[in-house]
Amino acid sequence: MIKNFIEKSSIEYYENASLKKYNTYRIDVNCKYLVLPKNKEELRTLIKYLTSKEEKFLVLGNGSNVIFACDYFDGIIILLNKLNKLKIEGEIIEVEAGYSLQKLAIETSNLGLEGLEFATGIPGLVGASIAMNAGAYKNSISEVVTSVLVMNPEFEFVTMSGEELDFSYRDSFFKKNKNYYVIGAKLKLVQGEKQQIIERISKRRVKRLETQPLDMPSAGSVFRNPEGMYAGELIENCGLKGFSIGGAEISEKHANFIVNTGGATGKEITQVIERVKKEVLEKYDVELILEQIVID
Repeated sequence: MIKNFIEKSSIEYYENASLKKYNTYRIDVNCKYLVLPKNKEELRTLIKYLTSKEEKFLVLGNGSNVIFACDYFDGIIILLNKLNKLKIEGEIIEVEAGYSLQKLAIETSNLGLEGLEFATGIPGLVGASIAMNAGAYKNSISEVVTSVLVMNPEFEFVTMSGEELDFSYRDSFFKKNKNYYVIGAKLKLVQGEKQQIIERISKRRVKRLETQPLDMPSAGSVFRNPEGMYAGELIENCGLKGFSIGGAEISEKHANFIVNTGGATGKEITQVIERVKKEVLEKYDVELILEQIVID
């Protein structure tokens, strides 16, 4: 029934598809259908149908913040990669949810626009980055978002202002309202000195290469930093650097990263996470909050 609907709607799809290249941990899990709507109307048509049939589905960005802890995703994965229109007019950016945040940050920085330099090392897509209020270097995307085009539970496209989106540290309105979907956004940047921006980005990249395991599959920071503390420092002080279960290992380079050393499963990654939470709680009486999303 689903297959017939997708085919009738002329939406690109793949049956029993591997998700290995669609998540940055490179966890090898298959899904029933992988669907790639090419515009917001196709996305609306698809989600409206799946909701009416009470079908299991997940809208996925770049998979840079998820852990597939299931053996098989018995549902539909909707990829937003094809919703990737971009318009830059002066300091105003209009961008769709499926555009790479990292690519956008590099492009705007090369134009001498300030505001997204922090994101040149963040591999997510714009939509998911807004939903989780992605950030680095004490900056976050909420600082430059002026409005967001969303699809609401009635399948209407409406514009919400940045003030309405309840942004906070790694959090937003969308994390509490899962039936609202980011379609696109308007950002306001500031004209700056291109050379200074490029130099700042270059220095940060060198530091990331020195301190983060960028050469191995991971999904970035595993835990939020507790107020006034660093999660990586707490984990390291528990002696957990290098701790592993199967192919999932706490990075020797940065303790707040879990890396896939080869063939790691989502269950192994979540087992490492539970061990870390337990030890940090026992040693420091601090309950670490997971920054990543577990799909089971």
